Amino acid sequence: MSAQFFTFGTVKTKKKYGQHFLINVGIKEKIVQAIKDNIPEKENLLEVGPGEGVLTKYLIEEDYMLKVVEIDPDMIAILNRDIPNLRAEQIISGDIIKMNSRSFYGEEVFHLVGNFPYNVSSQLLFLMYENKTQIPTMIGMFQKEVADRVVAPPGSKTYGILSVLLQAFYDCKRLFLVSRGSFNPPPKVDSAVILLRRNKVNKLECDEVLFKRVVKMAFSQRRKMLRNTLKSLLNEQLQGKEIFTKRPEHLSVQDFINITIDIENNKA
Repeated sequence: MSAQFFTFGTVKTKKKYGQHFLINVGIKEKIVQAIKDNIPEKENLLEVGPGEGVLTKYLIEEDYMLKVVEIDPDMIAILNRDIPNLRAEQIISGDIIKMNSRSFYGEEVFHLVGNFPYNVSSQLLFLMYENKTQIPTMIGMFQKEVADRVVAPPGSKTYGILSVLLQAFYDCKRLFLVSRGSFNPPPKVDSAVILLRRNKVNKLECDEVLFKRVVKMAFSQRRKMLRNTLKSLLNEQLQGKEIFTKRPEHLSVQDFINITIDIENNKA
């Protein structure tokens, strides 16, 4: 069966917001179904970048405590016009990257969903990592390159900082691919929808600030051995350990935790 497409609204996309409007009905339905399958009813649900409301118009009909965050005033005008049952208090105007996570549902947890703007996708994932105690689930569309980095296993070329940090606290899974032709205007790359669900780890066995620093330093020059990239954190004893002769892409999340513990216990 050929893909179905639709038009929704009349506003032109704006490059500064990274806007690519989803026009493939089948993909829209798959995203909504994934949300319904993985996020219980009556839960707080925050949609980021609703645009013209392609997902919003269906999510508002479900039994969620829905709010949307939109940076573009023109899109908010369309939401107000075309989705009358979306109340004013459910629409938050602004840049989510600059917002405090407590400004949406106070201290309550909430689930994050959306067809995320490409220009803030990595920033949004780092924001999610920093607020992991408040965000148990995320279902969202990213450019395929970013999605691949999130779900990549150790040993793959795309395994990196996002992989380690997010997989430390989330089970990460790619749900399905989305071709560039599913959008208007079509982006230059394909996309993928991924699912992140909090695992059972509430706190790492090591200093989490140091853990993040170690991971970032290790991948800053991913082709070099750890004893070179982490040199400023290692004493002579640690530099002689075998694990520090390896490159970061070959190490698991637990390896990075163990390395951080070693550095804590043997400060240079």
